[in-house]
Amino acid sequence: MRAVVQRVASASVEVEGRKISEIGPGLLVLVGLHESDVESDADYICRKVLNMRLFPNEKNGKSWDQSVMQRKFGVLLVSQFTLYGILKGNKPDFHVAMQPQRAKTFYDSLVDKFRKSYTTEAIKDGVFGAMMKVNLVNDGPVTMQLDSSRPLKDTSEDVEAAES
Repeated sequence: MRAVVQRVASASVEVEGRKISEIGPGLLVLVGLHESDVESDADYICRKVLNMRLFPNEKNGKSWDQSVMQRKFGVLLVSQFTLYGILKGNKPDFHVAMQPQRAKTFYDSLVDKFRKSYTTEAIKDGVFGAMMKVNLVNDGPVTMQLDSSRPLKDTSEDVEAAES
């Protein structure tokens, strides 16, 4: 699973000219599902996104100190199979992306996982499989990419544990 995480001042999703979802400050998360993704990939992405320290702590002045949950900000999840596109010549090929039938169920379970791990009201999403217009005001700009298939043991977690 791949996630492109952007810190935003605001973000919204429109489908067929109608605003479907919107958040104020928080994270816009573009989510790509790989054909080999399993539940542990979803667990990893959910945990990492919700705990990434991408926000300043206004009380002590430290940058990169607080998570979206600590700030009580919103998260807007948007499914985006094109994150697994591979160029063959000049034409994109999406053969490693999860097939739509399986992907919809998997994506819906990921959204539920975020809602159960944080708070239902703070988690918004787009419309799976729809042509969406995603609007955002990037804050920073801050953009991070997560890939659940990278290292089995994330050494950055060891650093975070030592800092806490």
